[in-house]
Order: sequence, then C-alpha cells, then structure tokens
Amino acid sequence: MDKTLIVTNDFPPRPGGIQAFLHNMALRLDPERLVVYASTWKHGREGAEATAAFDAEQPFTVVRDRTTMLLPTPGATRRAVGLLREHGCTSVWFGAAAPLGLMAPALRRAGAERLVATTHGHEAGWAQLPAARQLLRRIGESTDTVTYLGEYTRSRIAPALTPGAAGRMVQLPPGVDEKTFHPGSGGDAVRARLGLTDRPVVVCVSRLVPRKGQDTLILAMPRILAAEPDAVLLVVGGGPYEKDLRRLAHETGVAGSVRFTGAVPWGELPAHFGAGDVFAMPCRTRRGGLDVEGLGIVYLEASATGLPVVAGDSGGAPDAVLDGETGWVVRGGVAEEAAERIVTLLGDAELRRRMGERGRQWVEEKWRWDLLAEKLRALL
Repeated sequence: MDKTLIVTNDFPPRPGGIQAFLHNMALRLDPERLVVYASTWKHGREGAEATAAFDAEQPFTVVRDRTTMLLPTPGATRRAVGLLREHGCTSVWFGAAAPLGLMAPALRRAGAERLVATTHGHEAGWAQLPAARQLLRRIGESTDTVTYLGEYTRSRIAPALTPGAAGRMVQLPPGVDEKTFHPGSGGDAVRARLGLTDRPVVVCVSRLVPRKGQDTLILAMPRILAAEPDAVLLVVGGGPYEKDLRRLAHETGVAGSVRFTGAVPWGELPAHFGAGDVFAMPCRTRRGGLDVEGLGIVYLEASATGLPVVAGDSGGAPDAVLDGETGWVVRGGVAEEAAERIVTLLGDAELRRRMGERGRQWVEEKWRWDLLAEKLRALL
C-alpha cells in the first residue's frame, strides 16, 4: 500500500461510531505509511489535553487543524495538500465523503493517485436535498471510489452520483473486534454490581437520542412486565435525551424496572452488552428521512457477545441483522412489536442461545476488522 493521508472530522478522542470506525481501520494499516489530518475535538484546556494525550499514544502521525469543524475551505485544502506533499502520500481516504471529499480535485493535482471517500448515514440524507445532492455528485466524480455501509445507504446515495461513479461504489462497513466483544466479556459482574443477577435483562447500548428508540422500549415495558414481571430494561449510554427518557419511565409507571447507567467508558462496554439476555434498539427514521440509522454497529457487537437482537427498521439497521436468524427487525417506534419479540426471546432460552450463536458465527464470517481493513488496503 502506498502512503495514505486520512482527512477527517471524525477521529477520537471525539466520541462516536464514525470515529471508532476510522480509528479501528487506521490501527490496522501500516503506521509508517499513514498520516491523519483531523479537526480538534473541542477547544479549552480539557479538550486540548485529551487530544494531545490521545495523539501521543497513536503509532502513526496525527496532525490537528485548530478548528473543531474541518471544512473544505481554501485554507484547510492548502494544508491537506501540504501534508500530502510533505509526507509523500499517494493515496487519500476521506473518512466521511461529505463535505471533505470536495478537496479531492486539489489533492489529485498535488499528486494523489488514489482517492477513496467513505459514506455513512448522513450522506444518505444529503442525497435527498438538491444542493447537497450536487455536492455528492461532484465528490463521486472526483474520487476513485465512494464506499457505502450497506444496501440501504447504497440505494439512497447511488442515484445522486453519475452512472460511472455509482458503478465504482464498493461496500466498506465498520467491523467488530470479536476478541473484545464475546460471550465471556464480563456481563455477570455487571449484573451483580447492579443487583440484576437473577432478573431477565433487556439491554440497549447507545447514545441517548430520539432516533435510537429507547423511548419505544420504555413504552414496551408494561407488556414485557406482564409476561416477565422481574424483567429490567438496562439503558447504557449518555446523551441529551436522558432527562426525557427518565420522565417517560416515571409517567409509564415502569421506573422501577428501568436502569440508566449514564455514559460508560469504552473499555466497559463489552461487559455491559454481556449483562443482557436480549439486546434491543428499535431505531426509527426521523425528520422526513434525514435522520436515519446508517448501519447500527451495536447490533453486531451484541451478536458478537452472543445475544439475540431486536432492531428497528431505520435506514441500514436491517443490514446488521439476519432477520429470523440472529434476531428480528421490527417497525421503529411501534412498542407493541418490540414488546412481542422481546417477550418471545425472554421466554425461550433455547431460541436465545440459537440466535446468539448464529450471530456470533456471522460476525466471525463477515464483520471482523481484519477482513474489512484488508478491503480498505486494496482500495488504497
């Protein structure tokens, strides 16, 4: 692989799924042949210290722009061109195609021979807006490959591109570290700490925002409790929706059966997945299709941990589930459907075991990071 410049807004220590995707891929590339050009996480002493500490631990070079939001401005483009030339890079990976892929023509003129632009959920939203659609078209024409997470995002983005660019699209989803997420990840200790050892646990691990569907799970709890009186919903993660979710749990009368952990350090997430008997996140599409689930890597992390999953039908979430094999897909926002599937799983240990084992097998076959990083290396 030639030396590569990664240009991205989405890189740790900024939290998020895209950030984890890029970092995991970067760690599996040759560090001597990699330079990352990224925005700063956040201003202020705390942000600067966290960013500096993170960058110092990386085996590859990380160069930070002073801004917290890197845009394809003339200044940022000049700096990207300068880094390309300074480090002798011949390939470029745009961690998120929109909008930084607009830098592609300048980087091509500066000597980049291969330009790869990766799309996520937000580009599927861009494809619906006339002005943004034109920008996506330009990005597709000026790069060698536009990657997509799954069939849903491909079907939304491809019509915005020229036929030639659409024909060059390649699937490149995020992966799962099957050695970190596994059935023996420490779930029993989390259950014991939370006093849930002998209770059926429905776990949802995600940022707390309306799209993810934690509210649907709370509304499903009365039906779940009617069948499984000792069941508990374990809501793992932090976010702006937490106050509303807590209020909803009280209003629904199920507050005693809903536990909120708040934000959990990444290293403790596998154990929190493992604390569940069933993983559920009935995500839904919002804002007229602009707010959708790009893929839903948490479903695959749950599968790797050996849990059956109940997923919503938003965007690309169904791409992360073998419906009827590793779990089920339900209509996002429909509490009755989520409750029915969860009750079925909680009441059938053999079904949970079978779906969990199939999910683990599927992750090992298709979703391992090493397999996906090899695909990226070939593209670059």
